[in-house]
Amino acid sequence: MDSPAKSRLQVISNQLNSGKDLKLQQCSGTDSKYRYTLDNPLLSQEQRQFYEDNGYLVVKNLVPSEPLQDYVDHFQKICQGEASAPLLVVMRDVAIAKSEFVPGEKAVTKIQSFQNYEPLFDYCRTPEILKYVECFCGADIMAVHTMLINKPPDPGTKTSRHPLHQDLNYFPFRPADRIVCAWTAMEKVTRANGCLVVLPGTHHGTLKQHDYPEWENGVNKMYYGVKDFDSTQPMVHLEMEKGDTVFFHPILIHGSGTNRTHGFRKAR
Repeated sequence: MDSPAKSRLQVISNQLNSGKDLKLQQCSGTDSKYRYTLDNPLLSQEQRQFYEDNGYLVVKNLVPSEPLQDYVDHFQKICQGEASAPLLVVMRDVAIAKSEFVPGEKAVTKIQSFQNYEPLFDYCRTPEILKYVECFCGADIMAVHTMLINKPPDPGTKTSRHPLHQDLNYFPFRPADRIVCAWTAMEKVTRANGCLVVLPGTHHGTLKQHDYPEWENGVNKMYYGVKDFDSTQPMVHLEMEKGDTVFFHPILIHGSGTNRTHGFRKAR
């Protein structure tokens, strides 16, 4: 096994082995009426209660435009094969046949595990992001499951949609209440280009079984969906401007719709 991979496995092992201590340390000293947020001077009373009740919080205009453009530039370099890093995962569009594959931005839907690619990992060091993350996780912060999403225009197969799911399904560590997901719009995000959809309050539930959705067509084999949830529950579409960031609980049920535009919708 090469050195970077061995080192990464050791980091993950240390995280898993320290789970019990982490829970006691980060949950102590908080107001007992709050479960999902920690005492902090940043969140207003209304913001804190909104997250407690709904499991998500949108912060407007949080990340400046300049670094977002830098991320786009580096994303394009990776897509063109001009940049790489150990353990970096480049996921191409499943709707493109192998015989038609041409390297470039239009063929890639997501970049994952960019913790070893410094220009992209800078997002995880963004002060504006970290100060909010601390409100949910505490001061001892670690970034996991890093990704940059490039939702492609749907070719008519509906494979660009992401079924409703819970992020905790992909996380082997706990406690769930001290995990928060940060999702930043890198451009204007609307229902037309496939904005996030959330089911408010579902973070009060438990991690549910996930499988491929039972759709007649348009099933993207890269994405699992949650099973046995209340389909009558109201959904909220999170239309966001460039730089807006949503923080949400890993048990919150969420997904994204079909990109019905001709452009690529980027977020991270």
